Amino acid sequence: MAKNFKCWPKDWPKTLNYPKVPVFRFLDQTAERVPNRLALIFGGMELTFEQLRNLSERFAAALSSLGVGKGRRVAIHLPNCPQFAIAYYGTLKTGATFTPLSPLLSPREVVHQLTDSGAETLISLDLIYPGIASVIPETPVRNIITTSIADCFSAVIQPVKPIGKYPVPGTIEFVELLAAHQPKPPDVTIDVENDLAHLAYTGGTTGVSKGVMLTHKNVLANTLQFGLWFSGAQVVEKDGRYELVYPEGVDPKRDRLLRQDNEISLVVVPWFHAMGTIGYLNNMMASGTTMVVFPRFDPVEYISAVEKYKATSLGGAPQLYVPLVDLPDFSRYDLSSIKLAASGAAPLPGAVLDRLLSAFSGVVCEAYGLTEATMGAIANPPSREGIRAGSVGLPVFDTEVRIVDPGTGQELSPGNEGEIAIRGPQVMKGYWNRPEATAEVLKDGWLLTGDIGREDEDGYFYITDRKKDLILYKGYNVYPREIEEVLYTHPAVELCAVVGKRDDKVGELPVAFVQLKAGQEVTAEALIAFVNERVAAYKKLREVFFGPVPVSAAGKTLKRELRDKLTAG
Repeated sequence: MAKNFKCWPKDWPKTLNYPKVPVFRFLDQTAERVPNRLALIFGGMELTFEQLRNLSERFAAALSSLGVGKGRRVAIHLPNCPQFAIAYYGTLKTGATFTPLSPLLSPREVVHQLTDSGAETLISLDLIYPGIASVIPETPVRNIITTSIADCFSAVIQPVKPIGKYPVPGTIEFVELLAAHQPKPPDVTIDVENDLAHLAYTGGTTGVSKGVMLTHKNVLANTLQFGLWFSGAQVVEKDGRYELVYPEGVDPKRDRLLRQDNEISLVVVPWFHAMGTIGYLNNMMASGTTMVVFPRFDPVEYISAVEKYKATSLGGAPQLYVPLVDLPDFSRYDLSSIKLAASGAAPLPGAVLDRLLSAFSGVVCEAYGLTEATMGAIANPPSREGIRAGSVGLPVFDTEVRIVDPGTGQELSPGNEGEIAIRGPQVMKGYWNRPEATAEVLKDGWLLTGDIGREDEDGYFYITDRKKDLILYKGYNVYPREIEEVLYTHPAVELCAVVGKRDDKVGELPVAFVQLKAGQEVTAEALIAFVNERVAAYKKLREVFFGPVPVSAAGKTLKRELRDKLTAG
């Protein structure tokens, strides 16, 4: 079926022009356009776009002196901090490939990713590197660069922010590299169609993580697809530069949700995750948005920053919003400056969506994507009237989405549930050194996502569940998200996850893991009764286990860990 444009935003282009330039041009061009605008604020430290470009070029020169260049991989093992952004763009400016390494990984997982990627250069933090230092000799890494959060603060502020710097013997100092090199990056030629910008690893929620090969074209396309989704502009390229053009009669100050070189965003989404790298780093660079950056999430600190910095946008997984709206004095905070609150990585509970919409007059935009699609493929339109509760929205520019039968691959008509397939310029090149795994998910240009969903008559898509999370009870399909949505309406529930428990008689039984709100109490029996009054007989909840619900750094529930608990127990 052809793409359904019935509810396409008015005056939005249906296709974009994509400049054939490398990803680091996002930073360079913004630095040329607004050199003195603040690029990021980190605990009081400020960097302009021009300063960030200068530092990234110094770091590129430093990496080049260490033998880093095209064909090499550089692993960044850092939380959100200025050094991450400097290292990211510096890596790309050498022609090398960035591979993100989550600070939350275990030593075993670190060995797998560094060995699988073949990364020879590692950039880490003084506080977290000692936890993996013993396994680095098992990997190809030969250049180890370390930095410290303390490097971002002057001695004057130490009495107020006593952040220490810890020596890491046998490693190269990040700040010394910057000081020792001039902002003269190597002269490299980037083939945007084929050269890899990212080698990003899947979350590993369903097995061993795989390297996702993303070209400069993939990254640039997805950044523009989502950045321009909120401005409705077209891209015009001139001599390696690109400009935004609006339809005749459109005033972006008046007629668009977000404007270039005008916004301030709170950034706590990890940059080592796809949503962070694309949505909250490259997108911010491309649009000239000032980033207020947080290395970790503290609900009170985060929500207080909205008024402090007059932030116009924020975003993350539902696990960011749940504790915010649960703050006892949530309604007291002034969120009137917020134009956009974006949510992705996991379903946003309906009750949380309602609280957010009542808190400010801006737009709450739920979106959908996965690492294999660089970051995203579907998003709700950027207007209140365009939002559909429970839906992740419409396929963005130049993106086709269809629902197919998981068994036959045949396309299904609107209203039918099946596997979500995606085609567009953001779809990965394939899995690193895994041709068989690549062939399983890439079929004639279509990416089979492993997620289950449906399309309505207006072209909106709804995510039902992951194919591998589907519970089979007596031959019936039970979708965990439906039960989770019911659980989230209970006033005592903060986080929950429903998985299938093996049963010889019926196949699988739906059971729930529930994390209660602070100060709340409820029995398992009461929760089971609450759910079972609201679902069909074959979907009835059978058991409830209380305790913390594990989530990944991206905010995805780690259901594999929960299933493992059931098997072990």
